[in-house]
Amino acid sequence: MAGSGSVSTAFCALLLISAGARPALSQSLPDLVTTDVLRVCGDPGNMPFSQRKEDGFENKIAAIVADELKVKVRYYWLTQGPGFVRNTLGTGLCDLIIGSAAGGELVQHTNPYYRSSYSLVVRSGELDDVTRLDDPKLKGKAIGVIGGTPPVNRMGEVGLIASMKAYAPYQLDPARKYQTVSAEVIGDLAEKKIDAAILWGPAAGWLAKQSGVAMKVVPLLQEPDRPALTFRIAMGVRMEENDWKRSLNTILRKRRADIEKVLRDYDVPLLEDEGNKLLEPAAAP
Repeated sequence: MAGSGSVSTAFCALLLISAGARPALSQSLPDLVTTDVLRVCGDPGNMPFSQRKEDGFENKIAAIVADELKVKVRYYWLTQGPGFVRNTLGTGLCDLIIGSAAGGELVQHTNPYYRSSYSLVVRSGELDDVTRLDDPKLKGKAIGVIGGTPPVNRMGEVGLIASMKAYAPYQLDPARKYQTVSAEVIGDLAEKKIDAAILWGPAAGWLAKQSGVAMKVVPLLQEPDRPALTFRIAMGVRMEENDWKRSLNTILRKRRADIEKVLRDYDVPLLEDEGNKLLEPAAAP
């Protein structure tokens, strides 16, 4: 969700939250197990990325791919967690993961189709001018972050661990109030249980707007390269399916403007391919 440079195994595990791979098959086998539909591996409750109602931005992007292929979308739904890849792509029940951190080793990746960053989220009017994690104004503040994600390491480097509130990366309670851990963090920020949050930008932007409380989302563009806080996001296919990957790369090039519009509609912070600078919207034709 999910940068630039190499991607840590821990981050891939938390962005895809998955493990496992499919044994190599002969490249002579058809890339698509089912050619009359686009079979997408999806999480049924992971907004703003995806949900069963198909109104997440990854659902919209899947629809763009299907439109190019002239087929309908069919989902295989599985909550992201340990074994997601193994039990989706790996079993042949679906053929495509829409969002996967490029550079990870669990799947074969298409060319990246967007780049984004972790972001600082604050209530409007509070800490508004903070743009980097070593700002003294953050010292002693209760900052929500998902345990095991790259910002935790950076927070340790700048002395923010003592007041940090770490959230478990998985929601195991069936009676949970929020659909995702990121939504819980934003909910706590809205209720003033924490002073700020550091979340993956593609989740933070949409969730902040949905919170009902005015918030500011600041992409962390002035941090060191290590730990990486920016990531390139691609699509994931099985390791041996090179023809399928090339077909997807063609679609990503052709429909780049449509995909970018979807991402902007969901308040995804978009970065230029190189350098830590926000991507300017494309000029209207």
